[in-house]
Amino acid sequence: MAGRFIVIEGLEGAGKSTAAACVKKFIAAQNVELLHVREPGGTELGEALRDLVKRPDLDDAPAAMTELLLMYASRAQLVETKIKPALAAGTWVLGDRHDLSSQAYQGGGRQLDQQLLAQLRDMVLGAFRPDLTLYMDIDPVIGLERARGRGELDRIEQESIDFFHRTRARYQQLAQADDRIVTIDASQCIEQVQQDIERALQQAVQQWQ
Repeated sequence: MAGRFIVIEGLEGAGKSTAAACVKKFIAAQNVELLHVREPGGTELGEALRDLVKRPDLDDAPAAMTELLLMYASRAQLVETKIKPALAAGTWVLGDRHDLSSQAYQGGGRQLDQQLLAQLRDMVLGAFRPDLTLYMDIDPVIGLERARGRGELDRIEQESIDFFHRTRARYQQLAQADDRIVTIDASQCIEQVQQDIERALQQAVQQWQ
């Protein structure tokens, strides 16, 4: 089977790590190789950019447009040096976030021009898109409570609740417009979330065969 690119998206506290474990278990049953990457990050350059973007103690915090461009610099490096070569070799790639995050966080949360974001996406990625995106949908209030339970929040996690409501609204809008994005209700019990993820994966694999 050809390499496939599966991405997990969602707000802080949406259960992306739990979802990733479920996807990894499913992929292992397909008897294919797997590469797990994260954004921003996934490469030496990307991890350095991740630190700059997320550090809460920077006196010179990135402006909204700077943040966006740093995200795309990290993404371009990851796609060209890790993801595309893996897919070409028949390896499946699991991404912890991808371009949908920029469209939601910078386009929704930061309220940057959505047409500009689409143009930037097309310039950097061309027609490259995930084969399947699992969007873990959750109320920001619940998600941030979970995130705080994990420890200190990073710079983006410290944004206002209105920022996250805007981000969620943009996520939902984008998910409804793309049949390669499956929305998972992340507020359900973990057993039901896992069942919904497995169902989405099974349906996707049937279409790919």
